[in-house]
Amino acid sequence: MSLLTDLTAALGPSHVITGDDLARYRSDWTTHYTADPVAVARPGSTAEVVTVMQIAAQHGVAVVPVSGRTGLVGGAMTTGGLMLSVERLNKIRDIKPGARIAVVEAGVVLDRLHEAAEAEGLYFPLWFGARGSAMIGGVLSTNAGGSNVLRYGSTRALCLGLEVVLADGRVLNLMSQLHKDNSGYDLKNLFIGAEGTLGVITAAVMKLVPRPRAYATATLAARSLPDALVLLNRLQVASGGLVEAFEYMPESFMRRLAEARPDVRQPFNPRHAVNILVELGSTRPADAAAAPDGSLPLATMLEGVLAEMLEEGMILDAEIAASEAQRRLMWQRRELAAEITVARQPAIDTDICLPVDAVATFFERIHARLPALDPGAETLSVAHLGDGNIHFTVFGSNDSAELYDTVVEAVEDEVQALGGSFSAEHGVGLSKLASMRRRKDPVALEVMRALKAALDPTGRMNPGKVIPD
Repeated sequence: MSLLTDLTAALGPSHVITGDDLARYRSDWTTHYTADPVAVARPGSTAEVVTVMQIAAQHGVAVVPVSGRTGLVGGAMTTGGLMLSVERLNKIRDIKPGARIAVVEAGVVLDRLHEAAEAEGLYFPLWFGARGSAMIGGVLSTNAGGSNVLRYGSTRALCLGLEVVLADGRVLNLMSQLHKDNSGYDLKNLFIGAEGTLGVITAAVMKLVPRPRAYATATLAARSLPDALVLLNRLQVASGGLVEAFEYMPESFMRRLAEARPDVRQPFNPRHAVNILVELGSTRPADAAAAPDGSLPLATMLEGVLAEMLEEGMILDAEIAASEAQRRLMWQRRELAAEITVARQPAIDTDICLPVDAVATFFERIHARLPALDPGAETLSVAHLGDGNIHFTVFGSNDSAELYDTVVEAVEDEVQALGGSFSAEHGVGLSKLASMRRRKDPVALEVMRALKAALDPTGRMNPGKVIPD
């Protein structure tokens, strides 16, 4: 019997996608990569995932797990392989308010988990622009980050347990709800960030936190990046660690935003070189109790710290959100970053991480180096400054592969010299294989290959991703 016949018998014809119906699976959000799968299987339970994996093993077909297809590095692409979509594994199995955990399947969309947690007075603190389509399986497989990593950590820090179906169809049950478990190797973390190269994540136990009762949000112009870090540290001390987001948008970002989206109001006129979006969140009732003038204590504290630094000359201008609508506008500016970046091509996009006190040095070095590589190049940057994650994009004068590689290697040089990483939160996929080959510790690559061979001896799980040949 053929692969498609076996899959159809197991899942039903409506859940084995072929032909013209494959169109929506053929590219990721960037459209830089295209796929040509033999089919897309859409199992609706862990048991059906097991069956699909067993059928694929029998036919010797590669399997590529697929979630919300919001990836940026080509990690869910295949030619001739079988895509296994987790979109029907979309149940929130349980919300446990007392334990502050959610037991969810891999196809649960991030926004759905936000809504379910909110209904219990809780919050799932993973927040980024694609939250309306990104799924739990995908964010775990890429160890996604976002704007709240500064306070809550990346996806790995928010996961207590996993359920994974291995290449041969065995179910690895790691669905622990424990905060401490010292019983041997931490197998769970092998699969988080592995991009489906070791198995298919089908369910997870995720941490929830108390929902903030009050937010204080501001957009400000700092004199320099080092001064912005002084502000971050002062706010952390003054608030007791309540800073949830600390986002950097340079003048080039604001200029590009004005060009692409003139309907979105700019915060300052004239523009400033260093613009910061800062947000604090508090669960304390006292911080949400409005004063007679309507102000919130949390916002008053933020205003006080900003006023001090204005007097010292480290802050040049600031606006504090006085309503939810103003807060949403501030976040809209930041969350348009992906849209305004991909709208201009050719683009050389990087996703790097540096020690927070080395970010300014990186910009100085790469901007000094870039004109010699491409005199006509322009740049666009946005950063999760609080955790050192920079999205640095170069708009080159041509779209040659030679220029792409030259610029990426220059970025890697400076990142490595400053003790950083060439991959922060988007994953490796296809786009960073060359970087892995050039920059990853050779012993680390040997260990990765050994783990891959042990868990996927025939090399059928998302082949050609993450680990270079």
